[in-house]
Amino acid sequence: MKKIGITTTVPIEVLIAAGYEVIDLNNIFITDGDYSKYIDNAERDGFPKSSCAFKKGVYGVAIKEDFKEIIGVTEGDCSNTKALEEVLRMKGIKVYPFSYPQTHKIEDIKTSLDNFMRTFDVSFEEVEKVRIRLNKIRKLIKRLDELTYIDNKATALENHIYQVSASDFNGNYEEFESDLINKIDEIKKRKPKIKKLRLGYIGTPPMTLDLYKYVENFNAQFVYNEVQREFAFPRAINCKNIYEQYYDYTYPYDINFRLKEINKQIDERKIDAIIHYTQAFCYRQIEHIVIKNCIRIPVLNIEGDKLNSLDARTKLRIEAFLDMIIDLKEMS
Repeated sequence: MKKIGITTTVPIEVLIAAGYEVIDLNNIFITDGDYSKYIDNAERDGFPKSSCAFKKGVYGVAIKEDFKEIIGVTEGDCSNTKALEEVLRMKGIKVYPFSYPQTHKIEDIKTSLDNFMRTFDVSFEEVEKVRIRLNKIRKLIKRLDELTYIDNKATALENHIYQVSASDFNGNYEEFESDLINKIDEIKKRKPKIKKLRLGYIGTPPMTLDLYKYVENFNAQFVYNEVQREFAFPRAINCKNIYEQYYDYTYPYDINFRLKEINKQIDERKIDAIIHYTQAFCYRQIEHIVIKNCIRIPVLNIEGDKLNSLDARTKLRIEAFLDMIIDLKEMS
């Protein structure tokens, strides 16, 4: 089977219909025990130190793992993606474009998806057949999410891992489905673990995965992973077709569209506070200005860079923030 890399969530239905094994380069980068080698390789090839670690990691994976074809998101993703695509093309990698139109009009999204289907010579009917099949898996991921915020049995890290993996279904959706079914069966047998504080995580999926375990030291737990949940398309089951599904996907569009869903989930999940993660040198850091003014519960912004674990300063900030929220909750 042909292999193709993606730099962020794209219409995987089209690629599977075209016979590709789809691999999210971010997931290879983050899960590698020696992840820093990809960053080092990128910097040796000229990437500046003052650039996003994720972009350097994605580049390093694409080169080191010998990817021949990549999907590049030209609109609706990181502002540095276009430059990354130019470097990958220079290295002889074929880069296919896809865009999430910033107009956020259904007719423009339809045009973009139709062009993508033509690029890979697949029909709307073929794509819909794959979409219906993948929705069975997305329904299972939604169940795991419910086991996190309703049943209090799944851990926040499990919630993160299975939702973020929905960007590529770990390269094999049938094996991923089997693993997910077994994991859900295991989780169902657990006793609930209820913490005093219910937290929401918003922003780029973190490099610092120890964040999930760390907050549990302070009688807190994450019950919402915003972008990871969007990767799993939790509302796709209710969409009539692929056009509606990618119109409903919040991540690539404007911040106000994202905030509507975030605030809805704050109410539904009874969230006490938000931790907003941003990556160093990313334009999304500026969005925090809007976020902190449009979310009615306390928000802490933390920043990640090259490390895959929390530094001492960030730990202290989280501890102080959670102590404050517990005090406020006890006073109310």
